[in-house]
This record gives sequence, C-alpha cells and structure tokens, in this order.
Amino acid sequence: MAGYQTSRDGPSPFIWLVNGLGRLLAAVFVPIVTFLVLWQGFIFLRDNKAPQIVMVTVAILWGVGGVALLYLVSNWLVEKLPDAMRRAIQPFIFVGPALAILAWYLAIPTLRTLVLSFQDETSRVFVGLDNYVFAFTDRIMLEAFRNNLLWMIFGTGFSVGLGLLIAVLADRSRFENVYKAIIFMPMAISFVGAGVIWKFMYTYKGEGIGINEIGLINAIVLALGGKSQPWLSLPPWNNFFLIVIMVWLQTGYAMVILSSAIKGIPAELLEAARVDGASEVKAFFRITIPYIQGTLLTVITTIIIFSLKLFDIVRVMTGGNNGTNVIANEFYLQRFTYGHTGRASAIAIVLLLAVVPVMIYNLRQFRERRTF
Repeated sequence: MAGYQTSRDGPSPFIWLVNGLGRLLAAVFVPIVTFLVLWQGFIFLRDNKAPQIVMVTVAILWGVGGVALLYLVSNWLVEKLPDAMRRAIQPFIFVGPALAILAWYLAIPTLRTLVLSFQDETSRVFVGLDNYVFAFTDRIMLEAFRNNLLWMIFGTGFSVGLGLLIAVLADRSRFENVYKAIIFMPMAISFVGAGVIWKFMYTYKGEGIGINEIGLINAIVLALGGKSQPWLSLPPWNNFFLIVIMVWLQTGYAMVILSSAIKGIPAELLEAARVDGASEVKAFFRITIPYIQGTLLTVITTIIIFSLKLFDIVRVMTGGNNGTNVIANEFYLQRFTYGHTGRASAIAIVLLLAVVPVMIYNLRQFRERRTF
C-alpha cells in the first residue's frame, strides 16, 4: 500500500503519524503503569505486618526509588517523541507529580469541604446556607471573629513593630549577632511548646496559696506585694495575654527578614540625608521605610495569615474558654468534639475565604517587587 511506503526523504506522513501517536500513548501509558505499581507497593507496605523498622526502611527506599524510576521512565519515553511533542510534553513530566499532589491534597479536599459545608452533621442531607448562617450569627462564632481581629491588629502590629525596631537598633551594635540569636531563638520552639511554657508562666493556684504560687508572673506579683490573678480567666484581657506569646514567637522572624532588607539600603543614601541635616528619625521614615516597603508589607501579610489561622496557642492555653475562642479552634470543636461536619466545613471555608485575599496580595507583592 502506498501509505506504508517511504519516500526518498524519509518516512511517509502516515508512518510518521503512527509512530508519533504510538510514542505519545507509550509516554502516557507507561508512567501510569509505573505509578500503579508504586501504588500497589504502598498498599502492600501499609497492610504488611513486618517489624516497623523494616517497614520504614523499605518505604523510604521504595518511595525515593519509585519516584526516581517514574521520572526516568517518563523522561526516557518523552525523549523518543518528535521534537514538537517533546517540547510540549516534557515540562509536564517534571511538574506533573507536583501538580497531582497539590490536586490530591489541596484542591480535591477543598472542593469536598465546600460540598460538606452545605450538608448537615451526618453529611447526608443538604441544608443550604444554614451552616453559613450559623457561622456568621452564632454568639461564639462572633466572639471568635472578634478575637481573630484582635490577634491580627495587636499581634501583627507588635510583632512587626518590635521586629523593625530591634532590626534598626541591632544593626548599629557590636553584638548584633548575639542579640539577634537570642531574640530569634523562640522561633525554634513549636507553637504547642510555647503554649506549654507560657501556661506555666500564667499558672494560678488559687486564693490563700501565698508564696507557694508556682506561676512565674504570679510569683513576681506576690513578691512585689500584690495579689495573684487567674490571668487566663480575665476576659477580654486574657486575649492580650495570649497575644504576648505570638509576639514572643514572631518578633524574631520579623526582625531577621527586615534586618536583611535594611542592610540592603545603600549607605550613600543615609549619608546624604545626614549631610543635608536630616535627623535619624526623619531619615528612618523618609528613606528606610520607603526603601524596605516591599519587605515590610510581605512580613505584615505573612503574620496576618498566621494570626487568621491561629490554633495551637489557644488550644493549649485555654481550649477557647473564657472568651478566648478563635475561628480555627471553633472548627476543631465543631468537627471533633460536637461531631457536626457541616458546620465545621462551613467554618473552614470561611477561614479559607478570609486568608485567600491576603495570600493573593502577598503573591502580587512577590511578583511586582523584589522584596528580599
């Protein structure tokens, strides 16, 4: 048949098309088969009763080796495709697994949560917007919104403000590295660990204990002739006592990032300002702040996102009692304490919607400015 003949210049268009389609199908089919083999290996490891150390070792080797094999096989097959197809497909060989993981662990759960938010506690009956009405009208939820707003304003304000102040002052000190290391050190502590530490700080044993009070703050108050207080049971001030922990943790982060931005300011600018008679305060607000504006906004939005998602500190310290509840903790209570999946899902969607605008703004800052 003429369609199968080759011309003097090479294979006919029909043969070229068949070969291209065959290679394309192989490039798709073989990685899928490889992935299924890896998946079956995972199921085998999950259901096996071998000693744990053996399972961990095999899982690491299987996982790392399997992913490497998947990349190698896929890339080898794509290299066999015609140049136009290869250039179009090859990038997806490398970003495809990452996109698949994001879809599996982020996009699909988000869509599933959205569907659950319109259902009742059994996830079987659709209740429309009832869960969202609860999220925006319930007294406890309104309290949680108020508290998250306090964390956003005061937690972010003090964290960034102190971080910026320390960064400016430490930049002129002989012992800059020592000061920064001490202030940054709390960042090495988990939020749960920080909550446990400060819970001991605020401990209150009750009336009549006297000098036997074990909480550091109450012990200091008693030593100064005052009266011990249940600091975590005094609304609304207990929210500010909790915010202190966030400031303690986040000031070091803000200081390090802002300090690196300040060191990038050309010395000639500051020197010219001083020669022109500008005071240190004026030079700070007219030169330093505008120059590091991109980094400053990035740090602010990052800490705002943290304050919106805050959970660990409140959960460890108060459990959300005594007027200290926050959105993430109420989600936890609704889902795992009260068993109301619909309300918990609606709260999660509300929290996501609150965080997304800040994240979008943050990403725009990264794209439009050189913030670091």
